Amino acid sequence: MNNVFYMLMRRMRVPLITLIVVYSVSVLGFALIPGVDDQGQPYRMGFFHAFYFVSFMGSTIGFGEIPYAFTSAQRMWAMLTIYASVIAWLYSIGTMISIFQEPVFGRLMRRRSFAAKVAALHQPFYLICGYGVTGGVVVRKLAQRDIQCVVIDIDEAQIDALEMDNLPIPMPSLAADASLPDVLDDAGLQHPHCIGVLALTNHDNVNLAIAIASKLLVPERMVISRTESDITTANLDSFGTDLIVDPFRAYAEYLSLSVQAPYMHLVYDWLLNPSHRPLSSAYQRTRGRWIICGYGRFGRALCDEFQHDQVELSVVDKNPPGDNGVPNQIHGVGTEARTLIEAGVKDAVGIVAGTGNDADNLSIMMTARELNPRLLTVVRQNVHANRLVFQNSRADFIMEPGRIIANRIMAQIKTPLLPTFISHMIQRYDDVWAHTLLNRMSSVVGNQELDSWAYTINEVDTPALMTALSENQRLKLSLFLKDPRDRTRSLKVFPLLLRRGEELMVLPGELTLLEPGDEILFCGLSMSARRMDWTVANYNVLHYVLTGSEDSNNLLARWLRRREK
Repeated sequence: MNNVFYMLMRRMRVPLITLIVVYSVSVLGFALIPGVDDQGQPYRMGFFHAFYFVSFMGSTIGFGEIPYAFTSAQRMWAMLTIYASVIAWLYSIGTMISIFQEPVFGRLMRRRSFAAKVAALHQPFYLICGYGVTGGVVVRKLAQRDIQCVVIDIDEAQIDALEMDNLPIPMPSLAADASLPDVLDDAGLQHPHCIGVLALTNHDNVNLAIAIASKLLVPERMVISRTESDITTANLDSFGTDLIVDPFRAYAEYLSLSVQAPYMHLVYDWLLNPSHRPLSSAYQRTRGRWIICGYGRFGRALCDEFQHDQVELSVVDKNPPGDNGVPNQIHGVGTEARTLIEAGVKDAVGIVAGTGNDADNLSIMMTARELNPRLLTVVRQNVHANRLVFQNSRADFIMEPGRIIANRIMAQIKTPLLPTFISHMIQRYDDVWAHTLLNRMSSVVGNQELDSWAYTINEVDTPALMTALSENQRLKLSLFLKDPRDRTRSLKVFPLLLRRGEELMVLPGELTLLEPGDEILFCGLSMSARRMDWTVANYNVLHYVLTGSEDSNNLLARWLRRREK
């Protein structure tokens, strides 16, 4: 607010001085110019009466002449001061209106209003820096879960787009440079209810600055950042950034998994992506030659992953990489049939159109399909506005960096146990095991959307369970799986992982005894999660789930039963 006041005072300095001078000279003139009273005797107006008269005269109220009729000299002076005061007021009011219309003043006022809204928040919120494709997806998904966000973006058009989005809850937003620490502070970085900071801009340097400022100002605050370079990734990791997402590296790992373990890849897809592909979509013919068109950041990441898995490769690029271990390198773009034939498209199992140009990528895919209709196609989408065209391209995989980052971040936000489970699954289990898990997932959710969530056995997440454990009750994992409306029915859900200290139990059994501090990851229908909340939060509901009795089981009832015994 100090900046706004300072700007007003600085810009209004001359108009205010003008008003003061006009009023001072007018008052002095009326005090000095002699008049006559009603008896014809000489009379001089006092400073108070002069100031009183000038005040209502300058405001154009016009009470009349006081305390006596004016002489000709006084009337002449009154005429001069009327014009002078009106001009001074017009000048001052015009200056003030021009200040209010200035973009700088508008930005200052919006920033102060934004800071006040953030300061008034009383519920947990995430600070989102960057409202592009990634930020938009994250904000909408968090809003669907009734989680508050505060949004900063340097592009005012993006902030306007946020305000026009039909979100279920209002999101405080500001068009400003998120790399500036004072902007982050106004946005609630040091607010006690801030859960974490998400650096999701399209510029690595800005994301790095946000992450550094966040960790310096509030070291314990969770920081998630996107990056598109190995140097920035190493820098972010050096000072403890909680999650670093490189979309090209992430998608390379994702695609490589589909080649090596198609069912494992499908489990990964079901758990991370909002809408999963059917079980029948697991690709079985993925072994063989792959063609990568474009050797930029995406192409290099794919080559690294594929070479690590000993996949046969051909690389097509206007500037081939040279001696990097890829034996088959072709000069070109890939939009020409001749180039693709030279790369071995007719015998290949898959092609990646991974250039930085959307038109080229679509052309590569269409040309390759004409040459080999059985080809698996992976196409990179660079511009979000082209989404409709890519969706109708019938490509097997569409790589859109923004959505990849958003899915990874949402998995981390929903529960850190989910990335832990995925990593553990890929390292420890094979594709046969993944196929069995997929069948179990499919039997639970069918064609509906799969959701995942987690509980920690503590007073915050599961107060009813902690009360029962404090009474020395033996609680089994099976209690989570019963429908609190009818305990004879099971919820559409099953446990994926139980973490107890450093121990990880994959697919724990229903008879597993629960202990305080246990972390349990579930997957199933989101409706089941809402009903499960009843069980873990309400002791009476838990009592019904465990015993089948609907008798009152409040604190007084439990005390009376103990007295009877």
